[in-house]
Amino acid sequence: MKINGESEKIMKKKRVVGFQVLENECIWMKAGVVNFRICDCAYDCNICSFDKGMRRAMGLKKSSGAENESPAWVEYLKQKYHGSSRPCRHALTGRIDAPKICTLNYECYHCSFDQMLDEGDLVQLSDTPGYKLASGYKIADGYYYHMGHSWARFEHGGRVRVGFDDFLVKLFGAFGSVILPPLGGVLKQNQVGWTVERDSNKAAALSPVTGTVLAVNRKVEEHPEITHEDPYHEGWLFMIEPHAPKKDLKGLYFGKESFKWMDQEGQKLMGLMGPEYERLAATGGELIGDVLSNFPEIGWDKLVNTFLRTESV
Repeated sequence: MKINGESEKIMKKKRVVGFQVLENECIWMKAGVVNFRICDCAYDCNICSFDKGMRRAMGLKKSSGAENESPAWVEYLKQKYHGSSRPCRHALTGRIDAPKICTLNYECYHCSFDQMLDEGDLVQLSDTPGYKLASGYKIADGYYYHMGHSWARFEHGGRVRVGFDDFLVKLFGAFGSVILPPLGGVLKQNQVGWTVERDSNKAAALSPVTGTVLAVNRKVEEHPEITHEDPYHEGWLFMIEPHAPKKDLKGLYFGKESFKWMDQEGQKLMGLMGPEYERLAATGGELIGDVLSNFPEIGWDKLVNTFLRTESV
């Protein structure tokens, strides 16, 4: 399903902000091969240009045609450590404090412990973001905003965390359920990525970026009200590996643009709610946290079409 009604906004080119810097020692350094090197690929050696260079320098090449080529440090550690004395690579890098022995010959893709650590890194939250207000709605510092009222935050390794913005959760109140995309699923910017439900009404939400889903927030699936209580932190929805982040940024709001856009959305909503509430907002009255319940005459379909830019399902 594509955008319903409003055409896509085209922005000026933006720079990616909001990355977390994690200064971890490279596996080649921990293995004693190089004196100093900081990992900047979140230990994904398969995409690391330094790892490829070390592999060539040490002559550690796989036979041609290998589909799942292992990083060079695998062969090096196999040669350096033998049998029951092989330490886990996460113990070597300091990622875990306790000593741990590798029993899988450094074939980490078979290791449930390795997968558990990687999943933990994906969903680990940074500090609660700072906020500023636009027409009474919170705008989180360093977040990008999509016209369908989802946000995108670029994090360590280029991954993107996605959630609903403060405007949308005040609009619909607490959802009864949030049906998130499956792990490994591919989402496309400006097309339906997941659905929400309240009081037997369902609606689709547009994805802010194109990419592959890496992790989902299970807490939100079990307790969807979290999205209403803390949309920018605990209430995040899923993590995605973007396919074309620079291209996607052109369709997102950031900085001053996001404040201007949110002000426009607020004015549009007040127009639907009527002149009485418009006068209340002008006097600094507190914003309603559940527009759907307080203004049922507007209707679910109207709110979905106007602000989610989709249709009820």
